[in-house]
Amino acid sequence: MSLQMNRRFFLATATAALAAPAIVLSSRSASAAATTLTLGHGAAPGNPRTIAAAKFAELVKQKTEGRVQVNVAGAETLGSDSAMLTSLRTGALDFTANSQGATSAIVPELSALGLPFLFENTDKAVAVLNGPVGVELNRRFEAVGVVPLDWWDNGIRHLTNSKRKVTSPAELAGMKIRTPADPMTIDIFQALGAGTEQIAFGELYIALQQGVVDGQENPLANIESSKLHEVNKYISLTAHKWESTPFLMSKIAQARLGPDLEAVKAAAKEAGALQRKLSSEKAAEVLENFKKNSAVEVVDVDHDAFVKATASVADNWKKKPFGDFVTQVEAAARG
Repeated sequence: MSLQMNRRFFLATATAALAAPAIVLSSRSASAAATTLTLGHGAAPGNPRTIAAAKFAELVKQKTEGRVQVNVAGAETLGSDSAMLTSLRTGALDFTANSQGATSAIVPELSALGLPFLFENTDKAVAVLNGPVGVELNRRFEAVGVVPLDWWDNGIRHLTNSKRKVTSPAELAGMKIRTPADPMTIDIFQALGAGTEQIAFGELYIALQQGVVDGQENPLANIESSKLHEVNKYISLTAHKWESTPFLMSKIAQARLGPDLEAVKAAAKEAGALQRKLSSEKAAEVLENFKKNSAVEVVDVDHDAFVKATASVADNWKKKPFGDFVTQVEAAARG
């Protein structure tokens, strides 16, 4: 009887020992099967885009119960916005919170969102993008291998420079202003009488510091987080255009997600709502800080003069091959 019990004990122990590695291997296999994706963006630490990107990664992991994980690389560590878009289309990058200017190189119609003085605030712009305008843009994005997940906020853009107070377009004469590689922004500043030069955002601080350009234009949050006010004393509240931050996914990444795609889309929307809220709050906070900062000078401008000087820009864009879409965007914004 004792021999039989010992034999049974030995068999049970051996079976358990053999099963243990299988359990460990199974656990490792499940972990290895998690889909890991990468999100790239160009914003500095503390920027609303940076915070929302981290939140997106957190939400994706939570909503997919760890089946999908997102690594975030900010501050242009994966290259410029244009380089990241190329990586996105080839599948080397999975997501990007990009710039409207760079993205318009692959979907030219996107530039229409930046018509001068078209949107007075983000809520109005997002309402337009959630309608037929957004549907049409989505169709055009998908044709080039990209899926828009949401429209984050890059804010209302203002002018800074190191030379003088700018209150009217006439005071821009002779200045060289850095713009992104965005045809709409270039057209706006040329209509205002300034010279323009395209410089990567990551190189902008040094370009301003060395006098390669006299000024630049950006949302207040970007000016503050990249410390551009340290080399551009004068901040003119031109509010010349609103810009989106298109939050984009590669169609190649979309194909990898399978049933987790809807969870990823939901995470993008939730992170986008946070980004837009933070962007609005940050703009108000930064403006107050700039007004209190004796090292910079916040300048109010002759708004009507700027509107009048840029009136020809919309007319010229309506003559482009996608002029009907430009008209559609303008009508939706004014409606």
